[in-house]
Amino acid sequence: MVEILMEWITALMILLGASFMLLAAIGVLRLPDVWMRMHASTKSATFGIGCMAFALTVSHLHDLGVVMRSIIIIGFVFQTAPVAAHMIGRAAYLMGVEPWRGTKRDELQGRYDPEAQTLAGRDDH
Repeated sequence: MVEILMEWITALMILLGASFMLLAAIGVLRLPDVWMRMHASTKSATFGIGCMAFALTVSHLHDLGVVMRSIIIIGFVFQTAPVAAHMIGRAAYLMGVEPWRGTKRDELQGRYDPEAQTLAGRDDH
């Protein structure tokens, strides 16, 4: 009975993870600018990878090595994906990539010094 439940949980998590990864792929293809695409790919794909790794953990609970590796994978992805997204967004902003025409406001416009790469008026002392 427990094995059947673990198989169902594994199947559900794989389906959920694949759905979120598909959502991320559709977002990358359909969204209008780099920041929206980055958001879709980072959030959805990270959750999808987490679900897939959790499915791996549930299906191999008897093997401590697999469980530990999948936990490390989840931790690594959850720590590195936001940093990578931030760096991509910052690079796009510094390169002058135009935002989508439907963007209402730019919070950094006039406040960011591209030469020093700092916010204007920020006290560094």
